[in-house]
Formats: sequence, structure tokens, C-alpha cells
Amino acid sequence: MAFPPSEDEILTIKEVADYLKVTERTIYRLAAAKQIPAFKVGGSWRFARADIDSWIRQQSGSPSASNGQVADDN
Repeated sequence: MAFPPSEDEILTIKEVADYLKVTERTIYRLAAAKQIPAFKVGGSWRFARADIDSWIRQQSGSPSASNGQVADDN
């Protein structure tokens, strides 16, 4: 039975790769290089969905990546 995604969900390399539509090898390399938020449990990489979502916003340069504040041009 699949559970609906939740912000406190912990994902595997395969799940993150599917989520981002890249290969598992790409996710492994990003995690090993500390370029994506990740942690190890018993030697296996794990990812918090909330951290991945935040990382995506930062990578895309979204205004919400800076605490939702937009610079004032005045």
C-alpha cells in the first residue's frame, strides 16, 4: 500500500531518483559530494522529502528559497 507523500517522509536513493527523474547514480554522486541534502543510515543514503523540496527551490532560484521574501526595488 502506497502512502501519500508527507513532508517528514524519508526517501531512498531510488525514490529520490524517480522523484527528480534522474538516475540513481546521479543521486549517489550528488549525495557523496554533499551537493544534495542527505544522511546515511547503516551505510545507506536517505533523504528527507522536505529537505529535497527545499533544495529544489534553491536550485531553481525561486523567491521562496530565500524565506519567501522578495527583494524590494524601492
